[in-house]
Amino acid sequence: MSLQAAGALSPAAPTPSDPLAQTPLHALHLRLGAKMVPFAGYAMPLQYAAGLLKEHLHTRAAAGVFDVSHMGQIALIPRSGDGAEAARALEALVPIDILGLGVGRQRYGFLTDGAGGILDDLMVARLPDRLHVVVNAANKATDLARIRAHLPDSLDVTLVPDALIALQGPKAADVLARLAPETAMMRFMDVRAVDILGAPCLVSRSGYTGEDGFEIAVPAARAEAVAEALLAAPEVMPVGLGARDSLRLEAGLPLHGSDIDAATSPIEASLAWAISPARRRGGAREGGFPGAEKILAEMEAGPVRRRVGLRPEGRAPVRAGAPLFAAENGGGAVGRVTSGGFGPSLGAPVAMGFLPTALAAPGTRVFADVRGQRLPLVVSPLPFVPAGFKRG
Repeated sequence: MSLQAAGALSPAAPTPSDPLAQTPLHALHLRLGAKMVPFAGYAMPLQYAAGLLKEHLHTRAAAGVFDVSHMGQIALIPRSGDGAEAARALEALVPIDILGLGVGRQRYGFLTDGAGGILDDLMVARLPDRLHVVVNAANKATDLARIRAHLPDSLDVTLVPDALIALQGPKAADVLARLAPETAMMRFMDVRAVDILGAPCLVSRSGYTGEDGFEIAVPAARAEAVAEALLAAPEVMPVGLGARDSLRLEAGLPLHGSDIDAATSPIEASLAWAISPARRRGGAREGGFPGAEKILAEMEAGPVRRRVGLRPEGRAPVRAGAPLFAAENGGGAVGRVTSGGFGPSLGAPVAMGFLPTALAAPGTRVFADVRGQRLPLVVSPLPFVPAGFKRG
C-alpha cells in the first residue's frame, strides 16, 4: 500500500483554513517525541528520536510499529448477507479476481479509469459477510465516492473509523503472537478477526516494507493500548513516515502519486502480475473493468515504457523528477526518475523510474541529469532487498 507523493519528506505547510486531522495515536506520538509533519491532511510522525536511519535498519533487523491510521478503510456490506454479491459488484471497478478470493484472504489491486490509468492502488480482503478495502490516504474521499457511485444500492459502502497499526519486520510474528497466539499460523495475505487486549481487531499478514509483518485494524478507543503493548516488546521501535518511504523504495513498491497515477497503466508500472488470470483475455470473467480494452491489449503487445529499478553507480542519490537519458552526452530525455533516495540496508542510493521498453532490461546503462551533470545508473531488478514474506 502507498506513502503518498513524498509529502512526508517535503511536507506542505498547513493553512489556517485547512486544519490537520489527528489519528487516534496522536497523543502517543507526542509522548514518544515524534517530529510531526503535515501529510495527506493529517499530522503524522516523520521520525522519532532515533532518527530515520536507525528506524529503517531496526525494522529490517527486528520490528517496527507504524501508525497508518490515515489510510482509508472502506467496508462493502451486502444487505443480503451474500459476500459474493459484493465481490461481483467490486469487480466492475478493479481488474482482479475477487469472486475467486477465498474468505480470510486479501489481494492487491487498483482502481482504473476508462483510459487504463491507475486512480489508486488498494488491498481487498474478503470476509464472510463483507469486503474490507484499504485505500491510500490522499485518495480515500474520491475512492469512496467512486465506489458508492458505481456499486448497486443493495450494498452499504461505509468508511470504517478504526485505527490502523502496522507491525513490520522479521520479529513481528513473535511479538504479535505474545498478544494473539493464533496470528503465528497466518500466511502472507491471510486476514482474520483477532482479539487483542480485549479489542476486536482485523489482522492481515501484509504491509508496505517488503518484510514479514501485520496490519492491525483496531477500534480507535483501543488503538493506543494496543500500540503501547506492541512497543513494550524489546524487539520493537516506533517508526515514522520517513523510514516507511525508504523501506518501500528498497522493496521496489510503487508510490501512488509518484510512481503510479492516472497517467500510468498497470502494465507500464510493471504490475501486470496483479491482474488476475480470470480477468485477462480468455479468462472466466475477461475484462469488464474500466480501461480493460487498453490494459489487456497492452498485456499482449507490450507497453512502450516500463517502471524499472535503478542503481546509481556513484554515492549521490538521484531524486524524483530527474530526467533520464540514453547517452552521457547529447540526445533528449527518454524517461524520468519517479522515486529515489539512499537505501540504508544497501549502504547505497537506489531509485525507480520509467524508461522505454528497449532500455528497460536489467544491466542497461542510462544517465540522470542531476544539477546539470549526467550521472550513470544501471537498470536493476526489483526489489533491491529480497522480500521477507511468510508464504508457506
